[in-house]
Amino acid sequence: MIKYQKILELHDEGISLRGIAASTGNSRQKVTEVIRLAEKKGLVCPLDEEMTDKWIEEFLFPEKTLEGSGRHPLNFDYIHEELAKPNVTLSLLHYEYEAECRANNRIPYSYRSFLRHYSRYADKYKATLRIRRKPGEIMEVDWAGSTAFVIDRDSGEKVKAYVFVATLPCSQISYAEVTLSMNLSSWIQAHNRAYQYFGGSTQIVVPDNLKTSVTKHTSRELVLNPTYREMADHYSTVVMPARVRSPKDKASVEGSVNAISTWIIAALRNTQCFSIDELNEEVWKKLKEFNERPFTRKKGCRLSAFEEEEKFALSPLPSKPYKMSEWKKAIVRPDYHISVDSMFYSVPYEYINREVDVKLLDDMVEVYFNHMRVASHKRLYGKYGQLSTSRDHMPDNHKLFLDQTPEAAFEWAKSIGESTLNVVQYILDTSQNEKQALQSIFSLKKSERSYTKYEIERACKMVISMTKRPTVKSIQTILKSNKKNDAEQELKRKSESTKNNFGFTRGAGYYGGTDR
Repeated sequence: MIKYQKILELHDEGISLRGIAASTGNSRQKVTEVIRLAEKKGLVCPLDEEMTDKWIEEFLFPEKTLEGSGRHPLNFDYIHEELAKPNVTLSLLHYEYEAECRANNRIPYSYRSFLRHYSRYADKYKATLRIRRKPGEIMEVDWAGSTAFVIDRDSGEKVKAYVFVATLPCSQISYAEVTLSMNLSSWIQAHNRAYQYFGGSTQIVVPDNLKTSVTKHTSRELVLNPTYREMADHYSTVVMPARVRSPKDKASVEGSVNAISTWIIAALRNTQCFSIDELNEEVWKKLKEFNERPFTRKKGCRLSAFEEEEKFALSPLPSKPYKMSEWKKAIVRPDYHISVDSMFYSVPYEYINREVDVKLLDDMVEVYFNHMRVASHKRLYGKYGQLSTSRDHMPDNHKLFLDQTPEAAFEWAKSIGESTLNVVQYILDTSQNEKQALQSIFSLKKSERSYTKYEIERACKMVISMTKRPTVKSIQTILKSNKKNDAEQELKRKSESTKNNFGFTRGAGYYGGTDR
């Protein structure tokens, strides 16, 4: 057998490859291969007593222990790396391995032996066993059953604090924090900080069936809390709640809850904190110790397993953490406004009497109908009863009324003609107040629905020629009179035109003999 132990010890002492080869009787190529594999797998001197030549050979060349059976050797490093990829399973890898064996006329291992040998390899040399969980696939979350406490500075009373726990099952790394409530806001903010702690998001989140995450969960229907669903969309993850009364669906976080209850909550039982921030600082110190505690049956710890085996598989985080929002329902009032926290926000008037979904952010209010956003406003604070109204949401007649200003009146009159402008100027100059004048002008503007600009300008010119005190009423009377006269003249013209259009009609002159 190759003297692996001596090769590594001589290399550690600084002996050259030529000297090591001469001392051990091995080729320089073999010595180089052993040293390179040992450095790659982290095997360095001093060596433990149990690290015999046989142990080192199994560690550096695990496939050699399988060659004596006459079967095609297994590349365990390749298998372990491939299992980290999405949708790759041991069944698929065994199928590919069998195909390779048939191509090379070698005998393959059965699926059961294939599985057994990989399990032994991963248990002994790797931080994670990817048969059970893929890296970066799942984050399990829950509230711990045990609670912590903070002390009220004024009364000295102990205030209960609740412990949020998030675990990545593949590496078993955990995150924990305490909050003063288990409401939706605390639940969402805890998720934000958990993602920041891990440095990425997973493909799936597995919560319990809490009201803060699940509205309804039956064998036929799953309805998530809208805010929680929106948070999942923000982090490009999918929420798959555990089945009702099925703790095994999130066994990792259940185990982590028990461990954290011991190593964090119980460990802080004699620590007095006077604020939630102060308590969280202590919790995070204990959490660091918990994640760095060595495994009992293999090398490494939760943190090293995460960094080596799982961190690379997490999805990158968005540029900004999810911003908390609240959803409510509202009925659009007849004045095309909705009431939210005693403030009023407009929506398009077509949705009057319809039920809409309202998304409340710190600075924005968004209104949705059938999952389509129909309005958005800056959120109002302060005195109750404030209105936020968009002109685009108004019916046309309301827009006309809103636009009644002296400037708008002059602009409209200029578009009609000089006589109309003179009438508008006179009304604004002679009315007792501006509001009364604008109401009169608004009545005149509504004439555009029935008359052309030419007809309005002509009526104003006629009124000005007849009186120095034109009124809207007199203009409307002339408009009607002109319309009637124009209609009569048009009818008379058509009658005469019809009478003269027939060339074969013989008049009285013909019969009197004068036209012959």
